Amino acid sequence: QVQLSESGGGLVQAGGSLRLSCAVSGRTVSINEIGWYRQAPGKQRELVAAASSGGRVNYADSVKGRFTISRDDAKNTVYLQMNSLKPEDTAVYYCNYKVLIPWARSEYWGQGTQVTVSA
Repeated sequence: QVQLSESGGGLVQAGGSLRLSCAVSGRTVSINEIGWYRQAPGKQRELVAAASSGGRVNYADSVKGRFTISRDDAKNTVYLQMNSLKPEDTAVYYCNYKVLIPWARSEYWGQGTQVTVSA
């Protein structure tokens, strides 16, 4: 099992910044992808950004140029730096861990952290 613990959410005014952290623990593997997803009320959960152990990074078009995902594998922690926040970024943000080993694919979710951006 893999455990994910998010932190860093909160209330911020439009144009402000927040940094989310996701601490990963448990039975991790070397071939993985860690990402951030978000879910706003009444909407489906969507990918925000993801970074693989192989160096591939992917962002949603809506956050490109404003958000940056980074990994500190020595600390087993992933960060999401969010700048120029907009009210439409308001959502619960979830950390996601995917095992990419073909014969052992699985994924895990954190409990989520609320991000609220006021106009």
